[in-house]
Amino acid sequence: MEIKNKKFLFFLQFVLFLCFCFGTTNEALSFGDTLNADKTITISVTVVSSDGKFEMGFFKPGNLSKYYIGIWYKDITPQTVVWVANRETPLSLSEMASAQFKIIKSNLVLLNGSGRSIWSTNINSSTIKPVVAILRDDGNLILNGGSHLLWQSFDHPSHTFLPGAKLGYNKRTKTKQALTSWTNSEDPSPGLFSLEMEPNGRSVVRWNKTVEYWSTGPWSRKSNPTHNFTYINNTDEVYFSYYFFSPSVVSRFIIDVTGELKQLMWLNGTKQWNPFFVQPTHPCDVYGYCGAYGVCSKISTTPLCDCLPGFTPRSNKDWDLNSFSSCCGRKISLNCGNEDKFQIHSHMKLSVDNHIRTIASAAECESTCLNNCSCTAYAFDSNKCLTWDEDLFNLQQLSENDASGMAIYVKLAASEFSGTSTVAYQTHKSRRLKVVFPTTIVATLFLCSFIYLLYRTRRARSKGNSQPNNCLNTEKGENDLINEEDEKGIDIQFFSLESILAATDNFSEENKLGRGGFGPVYKGKFQGGREIAIKRLSAQSGQGINEFKNEVVLIARLQHRNLVRLFGYCVQGNEKILLYEYMPNKSLDALIFDERYHALLDWNKRFDIILGIARGLVYLHHDSRLRIIHRDLKTSNILLDKEMNPKISDFGLARIVQGNDMEANTNKVVGTYGYMSPEYALHGLFSVKSDIFSFGVVMLEIICGKRNTGFYQQEEALNLLGMEIME
Repeated sequence: MEIKNKKFLFFLQFVLFLCFCFGTTNEALSFGDTLNADKTITISVTVVSSDGKFEMGFFKPGNLSKYYIGIWYKDITPQTVVWVANRETPLSLSEMASAQFKIIKSNLVLLNGSGRSIWSTNINSSTIKPVVAILRDDGNLILNGGSHLLWQSFDHPSHTFLPGAKLGYNKRTKTKQALTSWTNSEDPSPGLFSLEMEPNGRSVVRWNKTVEYWSTGPWSRKSNPTHNFTYINNTDEVYFSYYFFSPSVVSRFIIDVTGELKQLMWLNGTKQWNPFFVQPTHPCDVYGYCGAYGVCSKISTTPLCDCLPGFTPRSNKDWDLNSFSSCCGRKISLNCGNEDKFQIHSHMKLSVDNHIRTIASAAECESTCLNNCSCTAYAFDSNKCLTWDEDLFNLQQLSENDASGMAIYVKLAASEFSGTSTVAYQTHKSRRLKVVFPTTIVATLFLCSFIYLLYRTRRARSKGNSQPNNCLNTEKGENDLINEEDEKGIDIQFFSLESILAATDNFSEENKLGRGGFGPVYKGKFQGGREIAIKRLSAQSGQGINEFKNEVVLIARLQHRNLVRLFGYCVQGNEKILLYEYMPNKSLDALIFDERYHALLDWNKRFDIILGIARGLVYLHHDSRLRIIHRDLKTSNILLDKEMNPKISDFGLARIVQGNDMEANTNKVVGTYGYMSPEYALHGLFSVKSDIFSFGVVMLEIICGKRNTGFYQQEEALNLLGMEIME
């Protein structure tokens, strides 16, 4: 009878578990913020901090069939986990029906489906006081024996460093609180990147716990109006901590799966985490960012990883999740002999884990590597032969103008060079012994023919003779939107509507970044993980064909670090679409006019933003080959990249002033009241001074954190410019 009851109990638990996973929509039950010896966390029970900010319980990340016990923000979607207990010992689906997280004696213990402990706080305590676990409002899980602290999760962080926690090194016990990245965004198991503090106080970031690629340098105690930093270095310990003065600020510091350190802020307006601090500033500076035999490109504006020819990602899923550390593997194994060959890759920054030999010639260097089965690549420079054994890490593709770049020769199986692929690969031997003039001539003629055909095809597209896959309009004469004269001197790419729909999931609400007078803006993710902001012109927009054409033709000719970059456009049917570089911190007005977040912009950052906008205007008015008057400069048209650098956007109303002219007239006054200069608003006279007036308004808004309400006839409707100091 007892056996039957146990079977029935197990069956009941399993059914309840399945209902929780697949059928129910009710929230899990909660014990409040305290767990004692009489309470147990199961799949349907959680603990919530007293202020309702954090929640602890079982969770399943992504599409994995693995379960963990952890802490996350209760009211933030998607679920954002800040601490994980059993990172290396996840629970399976079958174990979750009877898994328990509870207090046994003086320890927090996680029991699997068989009742076996797979994680524990592992403390030795002789306390006779009742032991309780409390999830505090700062996200720290503490274990108390009476008034005595026995254990806390802040001493054992995973990948997140929360305000109030300590990142440090105990000099007496020689233990440290280190952050370790997740393997990928769906797998909390320890990844390759870690942030830790050394006994001398330096905080360093390492790859595989061995290679250091970033450090803080010496710390000092400092503070600013938004947050406070504390650095302590004494005989017992050295540590660093921080907290924000405003309790409304939701922020976390993480080491990402990419190996980057990020300070993220939750903005309720955008309902997403925005990066406020990122180091290293360029992802390619993260050691092994693209994994073994992966190349990180510093040429493109959006850093991309790619496998070397002859290699392929070992985990396509990881690469889709922007986790490239799973490496690239060979398509064909080496033969270890003279049948292997080498492919050249020019202008590369090479890995430093090489062997250096003094060899007289490149041919001898090639032979040395070819006859060594463990040698995977070589490079030759100034009688120095560099060879690499085992896997190649940390390769970077540099521009042709970068003098620091070198050529590296990567060993591949001979079969990789068979057939038509032979043309794409070169070896020292083939360049020394074979100069095939007929092949060169034929290839040159073929290339010229191909370029001519491509030229004719592109001209045909602009005349409305495009195929269905091309994103060009063929109705109402709009096929001549961008003609040959417009295209002179610009390099602008056509995007197909199909590719845009795929990148934005058919313009789904989840990918919507915001909406302006022109229409909605979406975030698009293209092949290789490239993120682009997609501006979709609304039929109800005040912008028409002329403004759209003006922005395409004009901004494509401008190149400056403080101007947003246009990648391409699409016109098809009633759709008019512009594609820009993605700005993760959105527009300036989203920060300075939000009482919860404007304090995050300290005076140094505000000053840097003002200088950046000024540099962009100087370029438009004086330094570019065209004298440009923007005519609609305002805070919502200033976008911020991930380093909070400002970029001027929206050139639909901009005008070119010919020659040395500094001003012009218009019969149609367009722009935004509150930013218009009086001579433009009243008489239609615009000049570089009009932009300077608008810049002055923007600068006042940045300093004051208040909107300029516009110009009104009523005396009581004071704007920012007309405010008087009341005694």
